[in-house]
Amino acid sequence: MQVRKAVITAAGRGSADFPAWTSAHQAMLPMVDRDGLVKPVVQIIAEEALDSGIEEICLVTAPGDEAVYRSHFQTLARRLATGGEGKATQEQQRRLADFERRLSFAVQDKPEGYGHAVWCAREFVGGEPFLLLVSDHLYVSGEARRCARQVIDLAVAQDCAVAAVQATREHLIHQYGTVAGKRVSGLSNTFQIEHILEKPTPTAAEQLLHVPGLRVGHYLCFFGIHVLTPTIFSILDEHVERSRRQGEEIQLTPALQELARSEKYLAVQTNGRRYNIGVKFGSLEAQIALAMAGRDRDELLIRLMELLLQAGVRNDE
Repeated sequence: MQVRKAVITAAGRGSADFPAWTSAHQAMLPMVDRDGLVKPVVQIIAEEALDSGIEEICLVTAPGDEAVYRSHFQTLARRLATGGEGKATQEQQRRLADFERRLSFAVQDKPEGYGHAVWCAREFVGGEPFLLLVSDHLYVSGEARRCARQVIDLAVAQDCAVAAVQATREHLIHQYGTVAGKRVSGLSNTFQIEHILEKPTPTAAEQLLHVPGLRVGHYLCFFGIHVLTPTIFSILDEHVERSRRQGEEIQLTPALQELARSEKYLAVQTNGRRYNIGVKFGSLEAQIALAMAGRDRDELLIRLMELLLQAGVRNDE
């Protein structure tokens, strides 16, 4: 198996809790990455893939968003070109240009569900396995390999689909797809997926998704990184056809459940953490995590200490 292509889904229009955020605006939110460079979120996600050996990237967007993204990238490139000759500016210019060279777009004409968004990238993917990422998750690895690289390495070694998962407390599982399965002998923190539920209740998780060996009250939730085989598109083809008859949204989780029944599909607890920027304070948490894992760690710690001291003084007054 060789994994050369990545799909990033960015066609959604944000959650009902944050109506001011469109997908394009959220994905273009500037953040300071681990290397100290200020980048739009979508570039940070793309570099997760590029630094993991991916050669081509497809961004799945809503109608009209390709022009929005292209305009944002062009504006950013112009500002970088007039921003001086510093090493940081030149490096960001190089990285942005490399990202754009490898970038394609696929359009999800109507918001018909996450599975439909993935299905819209089928022509880009062709008959190859591919890396799937979401546009509202950022990752910090706990080792030299990127989180995506860890998933790709296992997929290549086992010649099968792999989902990254993270042990998650039960009061948060309503935000994620959640899996259950048996540990795979000889492979650390790896499970053969047997059952998947999308955003389960704690009661449903307790009944159906218990995994031996996890801490009490914790479940294996999707991390936002998958390596999927082309089989997923055959399954989604059937779901799209059924949806056209019944008028239902096309979700990815039922298709992944069918994938687990039809072929080998593993879940792995990656050495790293995910940060969901689509939830309240999520972008703040992600920014702190990126900075704490990068070159600006000491500066951030000083600023956080100053902020906490100032808040303490105000509360005492």
